This record gives sequence, structure tokens and C-alpha cells, in this order.
Amino acid sequence: MDARVREGRAPAWREIRAWPLRRTMPARHGDPLVLMSSRNTALASFAALKTYRQTMKHLTLTALIASTLALSACGKKHVDQPAPAPAPAPVAAAPAPAPKPAPADLSDADRERAKKQALLDYATMEDKYINDPRAQWATGATASSTFGDDKGKTPASSNLPDRVVGPVDDGGWTNNHQDIGFDWLEASFAKPVSATEVRVVFDQGVEAMSKLELQDTDGKWNTVWSGLAEEKHDARGRRTWFVRTFEKTPYKVKAVKITLANNVYNNYKVVNAVQLVGD
Repeated sequence: MDARVREGRAPAWREIRAWPLRRTMPARHGDPLVLMSSRNTALASFAALKTYRQTMKHLTLTALIASTLALSACGKKHVDQPAPAPAPAPVAAAPAPAPKPAPADLSDADRERAKKQALLDYATMEDKYINDPRAQWATGATASSTFGDDKGKTPASSNLPDRVVGPVDDGGWTNNHQDIGFDWLEASFAKPVSATEVRVVFDQGVEAMSKLELQDTDGKWNTVWSGLAEEKHDARGRRTWFVRTFEKTPYKVKAVKITLANNVYNNYKVVNAVQLVGD
């Protein structure tokens, strides 16, 4: 037995491999280990250590490869994904409009001048209509009702439909309903014409206008306008002119019919005159 083994000191691996191989002999009395048993034990321990190192090396290599593949996949996924669109730039709010300067207070003289200017404008407009060489006034008229004709009574002559005959004056036809149903007025003319415009002169109730019709020489009625009137009472003068212009009619017009919606203007309606324009 080697002296180092006998002394209890483990030999190095190189020294173990250098031991000669021989049959195992019975241990002598007092020997701590048998040489062959010690050599076999050392060889088994080294083989286990070697196997452990190889296994750890294999596991380390496998983990390294897996990590590399995972990183590559992550990098590829990151590259393939489109970059997020940039957020739109905030739109600046439109500046609030500057407040209009308050109009300067008009003097009494300025107000009086403005009033007279409005009256002058009205007179100019009305004079143009009254003296229009292409226009003619109604020569006859009938109506659906007349103020005072209910219950078989005879209405006053000042309210009859024939008050619309001729040019504007101080009289006119007055209907008999303030807010019930519809009323109509028909005005006839001496000369049938291809019409382009109709003018109805109101003393009161222009807002009630709802329909305008023209009658041809065969007696057929043709609607040229219907709806809600945009006109309001004209404060510049005593009368308000309802004017409707349209394409020249292909037929000759001999009469005009207006329809009033009584509840639109809750009061009596007064028509002063009717004018037909055409050639």
C-alpha cells in the first residue's frame, strides 16, 4: 500500500492512474484501505464529476442557443411591426370674433333724417309700381266673404270686393274672418297678357298670404306660388306691397286669385288693390 494512503492523505488523480493494476489482495491487519478499492472509488468519483461537467456544459450551450433564438425572434417582431402613426398636431381653436363696436348714439337730427330717408325710399318704390307702363289694375273683383255679410246681413259698401278695382286709394276689401279657415279674392283684368309679375297691395294682413293663382283665357287656374309669406307690415308707409315675380307665362292671364290663411294673421285682412304685370 502507498505510504500516502496509509497516512490518510488522498493521492492526486494523476498519481492514481499511475498505480499498477493487480489482483485485490486481502487487507492486512491494521491497513485503513485496500489499494484497489481506493483506486476504484477515486475513478468513480472522477467519472461522475466529468459527467456532471459535460451535462452542465450541454445545458449551458442549450440555454445560450435558446436565448439567442428568443432575442432574434423578439428583434424580428419588433422590426415587422409598423411604427405607430404620429399623433396629429392639436388644432388651434379659431379666435373668437371681435365684438362689434357699439354704434354711436344718433342725434335727434340724425334720427329724423333716417326716418325721412325711409319715407323717401318707400315713396320711390311705390311710385315705380303705380306708374309701371307694363302694369294694369283690376277692373272687377269677387270674394269668399266680406266684413258684415254674416247671418244674411248686407255689408257696408266700403268693405265690398269691388273696392279693390282701380289704383290704390283710401279704400279696400275687408274679409269677414279673423282666424277661421281661408278666404280668397279674385280680381279680373281688361286685357289678358303673358304675365311676369303680380302685385297685391295690403292695408292690413299681408302675412296671411298663402297662395297665388293665375287664370288663363280658358278658365283654368294655375298656381305660381304657395307657402308662408315672408313679407311683414311695412312701417314706412300706409300700405304693404306683396310682389311675386315669375317666368313669363306661356298662356294669357285674365284673372288673379289670392288665398289668405286667416289664423296666420289673427285679425281682419284688408286688400287695397291688385296689379297684373305682363305683355
